Amino acid sequence: MKKLLIAGALFSVTCILPAMAQQEPAAEDPLLKIYRETPAKINDLVHTKLDVRFDYKKRYLYGKEWVTLKPHFYATDTLRLDAKGMDINNISIVKNGKNTPLKFTYDSLTLAIKLDKVYRNWETYTIYIDYTAKPDELKVQGSAAINDARGLYFINPDGTEKDKPTQVWTQGETESSSAWFPTIDHTNQKTTQEISMTVPAKYVTLSNGRLASQKLNGNGTRTDVWKMDLPHSPYLFMMAVGDFKIYKDKWRGREVNYYLEPKFAPYAKDLFGFTPEAMEFFSKKLGVDYPWNKYSQIVVRDYVSGAMENTTATLHGENVQMTARELIDAYYDFGRSTVAHELFHQWFGDYVTAESWSNLTVNESFADFSETMWAEYKYGLDEGGAHIQGDLEGYLRDGHAKSLDLVRFHYADKEDMFDNVTYAKGGTILYYLRSYLGEEAFYKGLNIYLKTNAFKNGEAHQLRLALEEASGLDLNWFFNEWYFNAGHPILDISYKWDEGAKTQTVYVTQSQDGDAFILPIAVDIYAGGKKERHKVWLRNKADTLTFKVASKPNLVNVDGNKALPTKKTDKKTIEEFAFQYNNAPLYVDRLEAITAAGNQQTDKTARKILTDALKDKYYG
Repeated sequence: MKKLLIAGALFSVTCILPAMAQQEPAAEDPLLKIYRETPAKINDLVHTKLDVRFDYKKRYLYGKEWVTLKPHFYATDTLRLDAKGMDINNISIVKNGKNTPLKFTYDSLTLAIKLDKVYRNWETYTIYIDYTAKPDELKVQGSAAINDARGLYFINPDGTEKDKPTQVWTQGETESSSAWFPTIDHTNQKTTQEISMTVPAKYVTLSNGRLASQKLNGNGTRTDVWKMDLPHSPYLFMMAVGDFKIYKDKWRGREVNYYLEPKFAPYAKDLFGFTPEAMEFFSKKLGVDYPWNKYSQIVVRDYVSGAMENTTATLHGENVQMTARELIDAYYDFGRSTVAHELFHQWFGDYVTAESWSNLTVNESFADFSETMWAEYKYGLDEGGAHIQGDLEGYLRDGHAKSLDLVRFHYADKEDMFDNVTYAKGGTILYYLRSYLGEEAFYKGLNIYLKTNAFKNGEAHQLRLALEEASGLDLNWFFNEWYFNAGHPILDISYKWDEGAKTQTVYVTQSQDGDAFILPIAVDIYAGGKKERHKVWLRNKADTLTFKVASKPNLVNVDGNKALPTKKTDKKTIEEFAFQYNNAPLYVDRLEAITAAGNQQTDKTARKILTDALKDKYYG
């Protein structure tokens, strides 16, 4: 899921900001004392079959469901399903083609069903449910990340709003699919699916998987059957109905389709045309081919967030929709980065899904990082550097974020996990980890993680084990520091040159509260017309680094990869910053020099940096 963007220039940096966390709960909030354990698996979803039709006037969904399950391990004679705000007309066990009613209780949120017998974990059973979903009557609260949680949305159903199309669409994350069909609405469940939608014949439908059949009913309606043959989590189920034009593309012979309102259909290729190239790039980078039968993207009205990575069928808000004229100035804007973000979720989020919301990082931090991956590949290292720097600055500006672990089992609401820590900080941590391990080991680790947990669930520990297997290095220290702890290093960097001893000394202090971070970094020394790289470790609140150099360096560039998630004060001279601007290779190298010059505008050298920056090779 993608949130919002604030655009900037080289001086202010393009900043990708996920929706801010909800208002910080009071310290004594009892909700923060609750340990948010992974939901117990008593029964496992196996297959979900839905037959739905829509009442546009009442804004109801009339549904019939056949859900097949099995006990996870222990024998059971009960089943609990999430079902929010529905009318439940019938629940039966299906055997030999016959429905036998079952006893159940319902509190408007959860169904407690008494099964017809005790089932063992080698036995499957199928439950039939006749129900009515009434999303507009549901009393639910959204969040800063997802501003509504009704699950099913009727847009202009009576056609009274001028220039707004009539649409129906769904939004399942976090646990809103159970507002339109009963299910076990947890990330650690996986199920295949079949959805039959009966809709006005003039409309187009979209759902997960393949369109298996279409049948005209003779009464102005049509029934479309969509089948998803590979398992995925219930929150990733989707439906969309409306007047859409379909642009048909391909990737390695698989369907790649773009669904847009008719007036934007001519720009489909301009908006989404790089999708097959991105599918190829991510497939090769990960060593895991795009794992699904098709990939569609659809743009809807009045969406409640930025975009959503429903399996095989991403749903975008209308802010991604532009004309060719508007796209001239778009370059790598919110819409383009969102396409990359949601596509990467098809691996990290859909193929392997976070075990619980506490481990949301294995979904969203990766999707955030993928935006930088795509920027580096498609637009160059400067664009990638600007993008990840925007992440870092967005995180550092969020004063509350430094108090939160990346993986956390205590939160007031699951929606709180969709914050600057999970997105922006998580993305910068992966960027730093890639820098430390090196590209080959890092992506080999991701390959192992994906293949080991395919069509299942993942968490941070499994990611660590995969990266350790690939690299041969222990990473407990890294994950303890960055995944299971809060905050970031605050560095003060100063320098001393000893001409007699030909020794360059670098003093690095860490002033953040708590223990020192363990930080492997690169230090680049520019002297005598060449650059020499030193790989060093910072382990203490105060570290002293010494280097033998033949002549006084023109520049000592600490964190030469500009990958460290840190706030720092770097006490270089303005002359050293000028050398850095002209000789160090990265976007952030130049940004640091420009920032320093901006604070010393009466200095001649500083003004020269700023003048040169007006002609910088990066457009921002």
